[in-house]
Amino acid sequence: MQLWPLSPRSGRALRLPLMPGLLALLAAAQASQASALWPLPLSVKMTPVQLFLSRDNFHFDHGPNSTAGPTCIILQEAFRRYYGYIFGLHKQHHESIQFQPGRELQQLLVTVVLDSECDAFPNSSSDESYSLLVKGPVAELKASRVWGALRGLETFSQLVFQDAYGTFSINESTISDSPRFPHRGILIDTSRHYLPVTTILKVLDAMAFNKFNVLHWHIVDDQSFPYQSFTFPELSNKGSYSLSHVYTQNDVHKVIHYARLQGIRVIPEFDSPGHTLSWGKGQKGLLTPCYTGEKPNGYFGPINPIVNSTYSFMYKLFKEVGEVFPDEFIHLGGDEVAFDCWKSNPDIKTFMKKEGFGTDFKKLESLYIQQVVNIVTNLKKNSIVWQEVFDDNVQLQKDTVLEVWKMAGYTEELSKITQAGFPVILAAPWYLDLISYGQDWKAYYQVEPLNFPGSDEQKKRILGGEACLWGEFVDATNILPRLWPRASAVGERLWSNRDVRNLQDAYNRLTQYRCRMVQRGIPAEPLYTGYCREEYIKV
Repeated sequence: MQLWPLSPRSGRALRLPLMPGLLALLAAAQASQASALWPLPLSVKMTPVQLFLSRDNFHFDHGPNSTAGPTCIILQEAFRRYYGYIFGLHKQHHESIQFQPGRELQQLLVTVVLDSECDAFPNSSSDESYSLLVKGPVAELKASRVWGALRGLETFSQLVFQDAYGTFSINESTISDSPRFPHRGILIDTSRHYLPVTTILKVLDAMAFNKFNVLHWHIVDDQSFPYQSFTFPELSNKGSYSLSHVYTQNDVHKVIHYARLQGIRVIPEFDSPGHTLSWGKGQKGLLTPCYTGEKPNGYFGPINPIVNSTYSFMYKLFKEVGEVFPDEFIHLGGDEVAFDCWKSNPDIKTFMKKEGFGTDFKKLESLYIQQVVNIVTNLKKNSIVWQEVFDDNVQLQKDTVLEVWKMAGYTEELSKITQAGFPVILAAPWYLDLISYGQDWKAYYQVEPLNFPGSDEQKKRILGGEACLWGEFVDATNILPRLWPRASAVGERLWSNRDVRNLQDAYNRLTQYRCRMVQRGIPAEPLYTGYCREEYIKV
């Protein structure tokens, strides 16, 4: 039997008295809705005392001592968004509402305490901590920086729920929160299938709901080169699926700035020397010609690492990429480099002999990666590479970040890389393109990123993780339901405290939170049987 709470409107409440037992059941049902926070904050103290909100009387504002005021576009836009998430997506009720004295929440004051960073882009050390005090008639949200204020606004919005009469309620609460890991990412792949900009923006919306803070944009690969370079326009002219499947400079800027408003970094990945067949269509002489015997066979392999023109090209390309993408990191890839073509090429074999590499093509790979990393370093950027670069003994600078993606033996890999002194991003257990029947979110949720052999110092080198959705079978038609709420499980694992592990509690909260995402326009797939209330309330 579904029970709905009474309206707090004084007249209706007086006409419909309830037995104490039923009141307790209704209060419990409302508390359940109010406590369905995702990801779970570090500390939550919620009382049974309810306050009520009116769309006409409630508003967000800047605290009198805040370093961020009305000129802070990030917060002004956030106020607009979250007002819409709370009130604008619900059933309209036009009658005047009068609340009992002292029971109405009229305002949320947002105070940024330190330098707001309103005009900056988020970075790897951005402070996302916040505290939230919900008490009538004015609630208070405090954060050191604007990034924490964004996360606090999301939490506040999740505390508000609507009863069957359309009344908005919130429980008096005290919340203190900060993320466990600084790097909480989603990887999207726009080479295998082009994703329209509007779809990418929807992904960013859902990321903000789940408190992710990094969009890892695997923008190009073998299949297509949709990034429109102003330095090398032929790369997309000839390497994209079509001229309609291209991200113009305006498109890229739109994604980056939309992400900034949500406190999300955008890290581009230009994977090489493998995964570059599309590059060769628009840049002659970049790829290695493959041979059968003594003759070229018409096929091409990885980037040619033995010619100077390669490094001149890479310098110019990454100079542009570094100017277009403001983040301090560029992902350089370095995974799955096939050596067969290099082995067949007579010029490369001569070079190998001259350099004393023998037949160890990992040394040739190492030479290339070192050169590219040095180029990026000289351009005042930092590098991220896939784990093969470490596995193949490439000599790397100590601030190079390794991303671990191979599931087999990944805990041992974490141990080896951190012991060598490198920072790490974990992706291996969170490849969301590997789908299976049932509730696979549970497996993602039960991962413990620090569960590997190593010292406390080693475990401090785990920056966080990423949920990766490769695009072989994913395009705009299914990326959102395939990501959510499965990626939500990764989001809580990377944000919440290590001891937040109860699967039943997570299921209860995530089931309700999934409905909230659906209500906000994200077609998140169901966890299991059941329904969302919004399915039968006419909007």
